This record gives sequence, structure tokens and C-alpha cells, in this order.
Amino acid sequence: MNRFDWKETIKINIFMLKTVGLWPTGDESYGRNVYTLYAIVSTALFQIGHIFFQTVNLFLSLDNLQAVTGTIFILLMEMAGTLKTYCLVKNMKMLKQLMVTVNCDSFQPKNMQQRNLIQPNINAWKRFVSTFWLFIVFALFFCCSFPVLDKTVREYRLPFLAWYPYETKTSPQYEFTYIYQALAISFLALVNVNIDSLIAALNMFIAAQFDILCDDLRRLHCRGKNVIKILKNSIYHHREILKFADYANQFYNWLLLVQFFVGGVSLGLSLFQMTIVVPFSSEFYMLAAYENAVLVGVFMYCWFGNEIEIKSSTLSYAVFESDWTSFSPDSPKINENICFELVLLIIGDICKNTENCLVIFCSSPTS
Repeated sequence: MNRFDWKETIKINIFMLKTVGLWPTGDESYGRNVYTLYAIVSTALFQIGHIFFQTVNLFLSLDNLQAVTGTIFILLMEMAGTLKTYCLVKNMKMLKQLMVTVNCDSFQPKNMQQRNLIQPNINAWKRFVSTFWLFIVFALFFCCSFPVLDKTVREYRLPFLAWYPYETKTSPQYEFTYIYQALAISFLALVNVNIDSLIAALNMFIAAQFDILCDDLRRLHCRGKNVIKILKNSIYHHREILKFADYANQFYNWLLLVQFFVGGVSLGLSLFQMTIVVPFSSEFYMLAAYENAVLVGVFMYCWFGNEIEIKSSTLSYAVFESDWTSFSPDSPKINENICFELVLLIIGDICKNTENCLVIFCSSPTS
């Protein structure tokens, strides 16, 4: 059977990150090359620059509630995108190593049944990302074109309220600024969507690996005299999954807090903004698409995080579901180390760490 390429699942996601300067070619991090220069310039121009001009305008308009609410709900999400960029670049070497690990022998499905077992995880990720993109594209379209659709372009209205050190209500400065804002928000949207999709993919990989591991443990009795070897491989696989999850958490732990906080605040402010814009105008539809995109982004984090919780909790049951009584008396004996690893798997739902295990053992009646 051909090897399963996990990276193939997210190849479009990786390609998009490359286009915005956030995924160097190969398995290496950033170096002294043209791509690094492109990443620095594009991030400074389309992320930091765009956010800076909006932030200055925000402080100059603090006495205007409509201007503040009309700016801050998108500005917060843009700032979150820049923070995600920083975390991605900072952890690039580790993420590249995770992409190598996910295609290692231990993470490979062993047969067609296991491939079919992990396919629902992949399909769910693709559906969520496609839905996310759908709302983002609609939001971008209305965001960049509502001055034209509302005919306020005649008043030199820009898609975003921002301060610039030059007059924007004259031609051609207005047209150049309009194009710059459209490019900047598109760039930031690409960054946000693809980093969120990458985080969801990492969680999806972990959940799928638990599916494979559980299936291996349930079918130990089908492996004949190779049961000890398969059991050792399963224990090693379990350790690698935990290591993979730990490295992934190092990348996005704080980003989860940022996503939930910014998502909640942005939803509240955008809903307020919907009450003061003209109903069913292009700006109204932009806000509706934006809110749905934020909801899908937050829900995607919750869904795949919950999938890991559910699938990891079935691991201890998978050990019991194997038909141990069918093993041949001639099978090699299981040594103490393997027994201890099995005990940790079985009581893993109760004891989340070694200290909890010691508390339970020490408080038992036989201790």
C-alpha cells in the first residue's frame, strides 16, 4: 500500500502561506535570502502599515462613537492576525519539524480500513475551511466594494477609516489609497484564514492519530505472534502523539486566548455596528459575512479541540476491547515496562499526570 501523505491534505493551505511570506520552501526556517526580505517587506507594508494608519485614526476619533465602533472590531482582528504571524515565524523551525513528523512511519495508517477511519477527520477539516473561505470572500468583496456599491465613492469614501499624512480626497491619491487598503485587508485575511486553518489541521492530525492508535489496540488479537512488537510500536506511537501535541500547543496556546477574546469583542461590536448602518446595504452584508466568518473561525478551534478530547478518551477503552483471551499461550510474555505503559493508558482518563497517579495509588486501601 502506498504511503499516505498528510501534507498533501493541507498543500493549498501551505501554498497560501508561502504567497504571503509565511512558509519558507523546504524543511528549513527563514534564512538570509530574497524570500525572507519579501516576508519582511510584505508584513511591514500590508500588516503593520495598515494597522498603524487605522490606529492613529482611532485615537484621533475617540469622541466619535460611530467611528470608533466602525474601526475597532476589524482593527482587533487585524492585530490578532499580526500576532499570529509573529507566533508562526517564531515557531517556524518547530512547525517544519512537525510536518516531517506527521509523515513518519508511526503516523502512517496501516491498511485501507484505517485510511477510511481517518477520512471523516480530513473531510470535516476541508468542509470547515471551505465554509470559512466562503464567508471571508463575501466579507472581502463587500468590504472592498461597498463605497462603490453605495455610490459614496463620489464623496471619496475609503473602505476603512484611517489617517494618512496626505490628502486622500483628491485624485490620484484617493485611488492609490483605495487600492492599498484593498490589498492590505486581502493580505491580512489570507494570513488569518490560513493560520487558523493550519492550527485546525494540526488538531485534526492529532485526532486522526488517536483513531489509528485505538484501531491498532483493538486489533492486537489479530496480529498473531507479533502482538508484543505491535504493542511496543503502539506505546511508541502514543508517546509520539503526545510529543506532537505538546509542540503544537507551544505554537498556538496563547493564540487560542487571543482568538476567543478578539472573536467575542469583534462579534459584539460588529452586531452593534449593524444596528446603525442602512439595513440590507452592501455594508450591512459585509458585516453579516464578517460575523459568520468569525463564528466559523472560533467554532473550528472548538470542534477539533473537542475531537482530540473525545478520541483520546476512548484510548483506554480500546485496550479493553482487544480480545486478550484469544492470545496463544505460546505468545511472548509482556514485561513490566509494557505493563506499566498499559496501566498509564488505561487510567489515563483519571490520572492526567504522574502526580495524580501517585495520589491515587498512595490513597488506595492496599497502600
